[in-house]
Amino acid sequence: MHPLLNIGIRAARRAGEVLLRSMDEVGTISIEEKGLNDFVTQIDKAAENEIISVIHKVYPDHTILGEECGLLETAENPVMWIIDPLDGTTNFLHGFPQFCISIGIMENKRLTHGIIYDPLRDELFTATRGAGARLNDKKLRVSGLTTLSRALLGTGFPFRDMGFVDPYLQIFRELFPATAGIRRTGSAALDLAYVAAGRLDGFWEYGLKLWDLAAGSVLVREAGGYVSSFQGDDTYMETGNIIAASPKIHKTLLDIITKYNPT
Repeated sequence: MHPLLNIGIRAARRAGEVLLRSMDEVGTISIEEKGLNDFVTQIDKAAENEIISVIHKVYPDHTILGEECGLLETAENPVMWIIDPLDGTTNFLHGFPQFCISIGIMENKRLTHGIIYDPLRDELFTATRGAGARLNDKKLRVSGLTTLSRALLGTGFPFRDMGFVDPYLQIFRELFPATAGIRRTGSAALDLAYVAAGRLDGFWEYGLKLWDLAAGSVLVREAGGYVSSFQGDDTYMETGNIIAASPKIHKTLLDIITKYNPT
């Protein structure tokens, strides 16, 4: 196992312990609203601090981009850790059992490793560029489905920017009757992990942040899937508009989504 991945796993598991210990204290948690439907708690911050502590103990000069802490540049270093300490905060606050820790690792501005950890199910999704993706000890491959009619898709509502609601609903209206089903779980990182594991055949969402998609995009690609923007290129890391799917399903999703997002 690559040393960076090994430290990332250790950090994710430590953060998972923080989340599990805090589940019974939800009623007493202080909540801040960062934006429309976008919340942060002291639990997010505690889990993030745990991750940073583990990383900086071994790599004190590595840069960190965290959802809560922002950009921590300690020195000129080609390695950046991209952290979401609690993807699915709203779920966590309601006791809805769908949330995770997401850690992506970028070297020389290229994503090379991804870790997504679901502490409730003790499911650890990992990937290293060129070395494949795994769930615990099992190698992952995306779904082999070739037709949309049998596909189960994941999505996320465009809650950060209501300007995307109309095109989103147009896409949903076309896809809903054409598929086996569409799920909105409230954790984009886990949705991407589920695409890598073949549990979902495809996923799309508007306006994600880098920490939402960094680890998951590595997982999907290393499991044999395609990841792109709504225009079919690699700008999803800048736009946050992402399609991730098995190869055949990706093409179909891209054709449909492009109709409502021509630029």
